[in-house]
Amino acid sequence: MTVSVDTDRTVRLTVNGVPREATVPVRRLLSDALRHDLGLTGTHVGCEHGVCGACTVLVDGEPVRSCLVLAVQVDGASVTTVEGLAREDHQGGQVLHPVQEAFRECHALQCGFCTPGFLVTIAAGLEARDASEELTEEEVDDLVGGNLCRCTGYANIKKAVRNAAATMRDGAA
Repeated sequence: MTVSVDTDRTVRLTVNGVPREATVPVRRLLSDALRHDLGLTGTHVGCEHGVCGACTVLVDGEPVRSCLVLAVQVDGASVTTVEGLAREDHQGGQVLHPVQEAFRECHALQCGFCTPGFLVTIAAGLEARDASEELTEEEVDDLVGGNLCRCTGYANIKKAVRNAAATMRDGAA
């Protein structure tokens, strides 16, 4: 008996609001498809085991470790990468997401390798909560706890989370 196995498959996604399509090997990780097939290099791969969080993207609004998911598993989904956090202003330029702006203002990164995963995870977490409520320290810890940074002591990252939450609460976002 001969079994035919497709080695490539066309995956159709909406990435950062734009319909995209790529023909990928069926075993291609989402992180690799984003970086190598779609040219979106903001998603970083650190550990390749889902531990560090650097590869986190949003799939249908939920944080997902893209190094643990095959591209074919998210066929038809909406994916948001770090490149999709900023929004367009009225002149066609880019306005940073409040979390991106807070990271910049608070010097919450050093080498920057882990930053995309932090930004995506924190943005999703802050957008999912009631912005009118004060952010607790436990919530701050939860928002950063799933991501690893080998350069910082997390103090500036946590400060950035609090600042972004305040900005979003004040409606300046």
